[in-house]
Amino acid sequence: MPDTATADTAILLPSLAADIQLAGGPVAPDPADAAAVGRTTFDQASSADLTVSVLLAPDKLATLPSQALVRIESRADGRTYLGTVTAGPFAEPDGLSAGSPLLTVTTIRGGGYLPSFHGRVQVTLHGEKVNGAVVPPRLRPRPNSPVFVLDDAESAAELKCGGDIRLGTVFGRDAVEVGIPSARKDVLPRHTAILGTTGGGKSNTVAGLVKRAVDAGLAVVLLDVEGEYTRLDEPADAPNILAGLAERRLVPEGVPADKLTVYHLTGREPANPHAANLTPFSLQFARLSPYTACELMGANDAQEERFFAAYDIAKRLMRELGVFPEKAKPAAEQEKQARMLLRLDEFERGYPRLTLSRLLDVVCLCHAAVAKVPFEAFNPEFKADAVKGAVDAKHLPGNAASWGKLKSLLWRMKRLDVFDHRRDGPVKYADLVTPGRLSVVDLSDAGLSAVANLAIADLLRGIQEAQEAAYKRHEADPTGKPPATLVVVEEAHEFLSRERQADTPAVFDMVSRIAKRGRKRRLGLCFVTQLPAHLPAQVLGLCNSFVLHKLTDPAVVSQLRKSVGGVDDGLWDRLPTLAPGQAVASFPHLSRPLLVSVDPASAKLRLGD
Repeated sequence: MPDTATADTAILLPSLAADIQLAGGPVAPDPADAAAVGRTTFDQASSADLTVSVLLAPDKLATLPSQALVRIESRADGRTYLGTVTAGPFAEPDGLSAGSPLLTVTTIRGGGYLPSFHGRVQVTLHGEKVNGAVVPPRLRPRPNSPVFVLDDAESAAELKCGGDIRLGTVFGRDAVEVGIPSARKDVLPRHTAILGTTGGGKSNTVAGLVKRAVDAGLAVVLLDVEGEYTRLDEPADAPNILAGLAERRLVPEGVPADKLTVYHLTGREPANPHAANLTPFSLQFARLSPYTACELMGANDAQEERFFAAYDIAKRLMRELGVFPEKAKPAAEQEKQARMLLRLDEFERGYPRLTLSRLLDVVCLCHAAVAKVPFEAFNPEFKADAVKGAVDAKHLPGNAASWGKLKSLLWRMKRLDVFDHRRDGPVKYADLVTPGRLSVVDLSDAGLSAVANLAIADLLRGIQEAQEAAYKRHEADPTGKPPATLVVVEEAHEFLSRERQADTPAVFDMVSRIAKRGRKRRLGLCFVTQLPAHLPAQVLGLCNSFVLHKLTDPAVVSQLRKSVGGVDDGLWDRLPTLAPGQAVASFPHLSRPLLVSVDPASAKLRLGD
């Protein structure tokens, strides 16, 4: 049986040629359309808003790869549209259906028959050009409108992808750089998430980001739970990295040693003993909110009640003994310290000068009063007889066993040996927010996730206070660039886990407050994780910028679709198959999310290949 489509074509083409001659012959092509690679075609019942079909000659198939940027000149109504190829290019036979019996038989039997064919792509419209600006399109291009491929300069201008913190290049357009503008307050300070599976290239992206952010004059604090970034002062030396850098005409180089400080917790082994400016530090229990401390040590309701009862007694004793406010200070200084206490918000920090050792003394005192056993203080100022009579068992929560359990929890924190060291003092937070410096906090030997979480909670709060002070100084004297700080939280799912959200609400409230207040003071957070499903939706909701490496879990991709706007279906479909070093980048300054080929990091990763 003859192919119906073939028979219809045999009748239609002569009739069409006759009609063309009757109308005066073919219309001479517009010289302005000589560079057009295709033309829009008619819509169908299955057509969707903001997408148009474009047909092109077979020799033009390679000119419109996926994610190519195009300009559509709708000459009939004088409108110009911008769009992106989000599906195709597909090859379709002329005058035949792709599933016709003729093509099926010749393909199977190996006859070598190849009919004439054309190409088709789907273009998603992302704007209409009006008076030089790109606005959301209200109409659609007319059928038979010429379609032009944007060159590199036009693509860069339309994508608005420039920035002094280079991220990489547009995939398929090596000459179009993608960067992040460090000076814009609506980009990095609005917080970023770098997500992807193991081996997708997250560490490379982080290393390149922090190196170039430091070069741009930002203060960068990298909370490193694996010790992977403790060698960033050294140039990359892996053969594959060197080849990738050479291909992009980039040079291997590390962060200057005088701009890098590696911190590690006191008593813990650093991942890189030879790191630049290696500095041990301890935590100050007094800086830790009592609510955060109670959550992180895992106290239940009964232990929490006793914790706060002891905390209140400790504050009273600190005042009565003249520890704080200090009785030895002049009256003016005492008054200043008293005013500080009036402004104290215990959801943000603890009582000044209250060390873990002093609180443990008070808990032991309360336990001794309830259990009717002797008490011996560790701190000299708590050895006075007046202290021993400062608590009355009748006014304390009972049950000596619960007091004993609280005491053991605090002893467990004490045995960590990271609080209130005299030899290794706290971090100087003002140093962390110094412009053009990189501070890597090595938490690889923290031993317990609770220790790392305690350190991160303390550091975040200290960085926020230091950044607010720096920003106030800039407001008082606005000469020069405003101070900007970027805090990168590696393995963020271990610190901000969805499973632990109900047990640690104070931690989440603290991060939320820092995120909201930091935006106005150029303090940006960057969350990095290979397990985005373990992050609460609220954390992703804090982020306005995303770098998405390979993600294969359909549930995770579905969740991200709700959080990351503007990413077309073609990019979402590519996400599970991205190669290492490829990523979908979505930033506020970009006109649309892009598929980016991320630059190889020029600095060395300790655990890199």
